[in-house]
Amino acid sequence: MKPLFDHEKLDVYQEAIAFCGWVGGFLDKISGKTAARDQLDRASTSIPLNIAERNGKFSARDRARFIEIARGSALECAASLDVLVARRFTTMEDVRAAKEHLVRLVQMLVGMLRRFSERADVLREDEGSFGIEHEHDYEQEHDQ
Repeated sequence: MKPLFDHEKLDVYQEAIAFCGWVGGFLDKISGKTAARDQLDRASTSIPLNIAERNGKFSARDRARFIEIARGSALECAASLDVLVARRFTTMEDVRAAKEHLVRLVQMLVGMLRRFSERADVLREDEGSFGIEHEHDYEQEHDQ
């Protein structure tokens, strides 16, 4: 399907949506109501929502803030998966690929943060490529 909105063109957004899809199927397999299960649902949903909201902001500071929130949500997802493993609702083998996906997602978000935030030098995660060749930047539009 052809992207209708600018955020849909971002590789990082597509990765976040793919992770959300995986989480939906994974949560169907977890029986019972647990705080970690609910948090994984909320945090995984927060990632693409904040990436999309970031694209609607004009200032670099606002854009960085929403990417910081998305990054925090991705880290919450990783911790939620760890809690579910620790409480024996699942196994590390069942979540390993998802955690590797989260590592790539966090790297992409860190790459975006390094571009928009003067505080990005305090981040510990490595930067990855985040596919912005189609991204519409307010700064580029107004520099011309």
